Amino acid sequence: MSLSIKDIQAPIASEMDAFESKFRQFMKSEVMLLDQIMNYIVRRKGKQLRPMFVFLTAGVSGTITEATYRGAALIELLHTATLVHDDVVDDSNYRRGFFSVNALWKNKIAVLVGDYLLSRGLLLSVDNKDFTLLQLVSNAVREMSEGELLQLAKARRLDITEEVYFQIIRQKTASLIASCCAVGAQSAGATEDLVEKMREFGEKVGLAFQIKDDLFDFGDAEVGKPLGIDIKEKKMTLPLIHALSQSSWSTKRHIINLIKNHSDKPQKVAEVIKFVRESGGIQYATQAMQRLVDEAKVILHSFPESAYRNSLEGLVQFTIERNK
Repeated sequence: MSLSIKDIQAPIASEMDAFESKFRQFMKSEVMLLDQIMNYIVRRKGKQLRPMFVFLTAGVSGTITEATYRGAALIELLHTATLVHDDVVDDSNYRRGFFSVNALWKNKIAVLVGDYLLSRGLLLSVDNKDFTLLQLVSNAVREMSEGELLQLAKARRLDITEEVYFQIIRQKTASLIASCCAVGAQSAGATEDLVEKMREFGEKVGLAFQIKDDLFDFGDAEVGKPLGIDIKEKKMTLPLIHALSQSSWSTKRHIINLIKNHSDKPQKVAEVIKFVRESGGIQYATQAMQRLVDEAKVILHSFPESAYRNSLEGLVQFTIERNK
């Protein structure tokens, strides 16, 4: 079943509206410059998939409570902090097509804004004694940092195995969606077992989400990011890893040489893309993504049927059918 974002949001439409104003309150500051930057960040939010995961899993696991709003805000605050810091690290001037904080206010301010967002999140939890929620989200931030560093360490050598690739994306991407789902369940008063079940569900969805992202690099979409970005950045993704594992030693050496030394030349990048497509890399990654989605749905169907569950299933489908 393919639902639009509007359909998916239907059971939690009023909660998402309420969340927006609560979130603005959580981000308020007495310092004018900070308040100005916070408003800029809030106005440029994306589809809000993360809060949707929190509210829908809370609905599936029990009852949406005030803690659910704080949990969703905590994830947004900490995640936004990591994005602001990421843009400084990557020297990136854009975020979702808008200027990044560091592009408008310079690096020093951007780093301090990231710190401010982190502390707001920590205080929101501590002040309300949401220690379990804080533990779940802090764990995800630790995993994300480790995953980034692992990828940076491995990128220099271009010898990533499928096992290491999954370890990187489990930490870098899946841990955040996993924590959204665990936070949703925890805030709804679910048992420890159910919280773990929801965390596992989120992890599988997060892995599938990242594989979908990797597929865009090889032209697996009508729109989306320009082709070959990962190749230019020397990132080893599942379609490429599989294609290399299926090829002869000399082909492997040739392709790795192209990525290492010639990834700034469009025709060389095109050659790598062609190689991956012809070696079954796309098909292999697509099957891996579908398998993860099927496993996630099995977990989801162990919960009673409800409008929340249908929407959550629609959200899973949306993450792998999106075309950007």
